[in-house]
Amino acid sequence: MKRRKLKLEELHRISVDEFREARKIPLIVVLDNVRSQHNIGSVFRTSDAFRVEEILLCGITATPPNVDIHKTALGAEDAVRWRYFEETLDAVQALKSAGYTVFSIEQAENSISLESVVLEKEKKYAVIFGHEVHGVQQSVVNTADACIEIPQYGTKHSLNVSVTAGIIIWDFFRKLV
Repeated sequence: MKRRKLKLEELHRISVDEFREARKIPLIVVLDNVRSQHNIGSVFRTSDAFRVEEILLCGITATPPNVDIHKTALGAEDAVRWRYFEETLDAVQALKSAGYTVFSIEQAENSISLESVVLEKEKKYAVIFGHEVHGVQQSVVNTADACIEIPQYGTKHSLNVSVTAGIIIWDFFRKLV
């Protein structure tokens, strides 16, 4: 069976203004010292695709406008709301004060396997992704409500942070819509 790829105008994409007004999933993404601007851009693009509420950029994480973020975000950095925090712990405290359940995405003692995570549609959530080498800071892991881990079965026990974000955001999206 032949399948014709859809043309751009057939995708019924919404404008940046329409995105800003659209209903979002109750999820905030936190980037804790993510160094690669391409990874940051990828997280913006995924957050746009699944209507994430906001991205909090923390520590050494670069912020828009930035040509390297734009290379992978492709304009999503203009649609998805974002804020910068010098310290990730300050971002976590602000989220907790606002009633968010905060998860570090990290391999840790007593972490919850992603497929076991149960979400309630009436609650608000935040997920923290860490530095490409060092992961989420231990002090941030300590303040999170829990850790979520993606099960892995190969010889490597880590995924690229933007791939991890894609998997987690998609899972939260399908459980929250």
